[in-house]
Amino acid sequence: MLPEGQHFLMNLNMIQIFKFGGASVKDASAVKNVASILKAYAQTPTIVVISAMGKTTNHLEKLVNAYFYKEGNAAALLEELKQVHLQILKELIPDTSHAVYNDFENVFVEMQWAIEDEPAFGYNQEYDQIVGLGEVLATKIISAYLNTQSISNTWIDARGIIQTDNTYREGKVDYDLSQTLVDTQLLPQFGSTKILITQGFIGGTSENFMTTLGREGSDYTAALLAYFSNAAHVTIWKDVPGVLNADPKYFKNTQKIDELTYQDAIELTYYGASVIHPKTIKPLQNKNIPLYVKSFLKPSESGTVIKDTDKRIGITSYIFKTEQILISIQPKDFSFIAEENLSSIFKQLSRFDVRVNMMQNSAISFSICVDHDEHKIPGLISELQNEYKVLYNAPVELMTIRNYDQNTINKLSENKLVLLEQRSRFTHQMVMKTEI
Repeated sequence: MLPEGQHFLMNLNMIQIFKFGGASVKDASAVKNVASILKAYAQTPTIVVISAMGKTTNHLEKLVNAYFYKEGNAAALLEELKQVHLQILKELIPDTSHAVYNDFENVFVEMQWAIEDEPAFGYNQEYDQIVGLGEVLATKIISAYLNTQSISNTWIDARGIIQTDNTYREGKVDYDLSQTLVDTQLLPQFGSTKILITQGFIGGTSENFMTTLGREGSDYTAALLAYFSNAAHVTIWKDVPGVLNADPKYFKNTQKIDELTYQDAIELTYYGASVIHPKTIKPLQNKNIPLYVKSFLKPSESGTVIKDTDKRIGITSYIFKTEQILISIQPKDFSFIAEENLSSIFKQLSRFDVRVNMMQNSAISFSICVDHDEHKIPGLISELQNEYKVLYNAPVELMTIRNYDQNTINKLSENKLVLLEQRSRFTHQMVMKTEI
């Protein structure tokens, strides 16, 4: 007869993955709500992937900029962050003799050490060593709280499971090594508990440096863990009822999409839909694992399911990106834009780690719309100007419409100056700015 733990590990196809983002754990009340969801829904083996609390990542980015670029007081920002988290911890676990307070202090000591000396590495590497600790802090607090509520769980350090190369801020996952670590280090933990708590967004290198998987990368972590563990399904818990056809911050009367194909989901995320991280779908599609997007405010509602289906999205969807810059690049001698020009341009885009959101080529000009990152774009433009004539407009907005019609285009471009326009069978994109 097999020992209980070994018998259990033979039935791991029951595993489910839950991912809770920053909004779902933003304060003590939100964490208590997560606990109620886990009590109600985690009756089967569950890997819980958790993001940093609330706007912690934004705050840590300011801290990194204060430290690296001298844009503010890093020590003051760190203390502010500590007090916010300490207040949440005290509301959840008033007993300050609890072991979690030790863990709490250790994380902040690590942050303090990181900003004491002058930067030893490039910005991206320094960023990862600091910003990724937001997830470590959140999971330490939440895991401890769940245990006080008789929701037995084991805390797992994702840095020892999700292994990446040294591409900081966009770590490329070593699938083979990560699979081995999931099999040998993660899954055996289910022999003693039904719930594993781990971090989204972060991984580790062979040199034991922390990496991050791209902004909002916790969704990707959930998908990777589903892939490695052959999970039955993934649920991403959001503050919206499911995948909507537009961001409610910018559009009224949004519609929930009940069902999406993997292909539609990939296209929506490619164009900038923020509800799911762009890298999330592929690992799930490869193993045909359904993805549910549900509301942590109304957990009993059905939400949206993304799966292998022939049902293509029929309603019009809108994806709105602000704080963009439109850059137009021309040869100085007004010759044609040729393959060698494009090769050199993309080499510079790669060098400055700039992702293209839209591009268009004409005879003598190549135009790109990208995020207006104040730390990347000036250097990119300066480098391009060595070889090309460079014109740019900022700030501009990028509007993508799926399943468009002309009336919709006319309405959304009203009182706007359209600088660039592009359409295909299902998708229409416009780079616009408000007319003065």
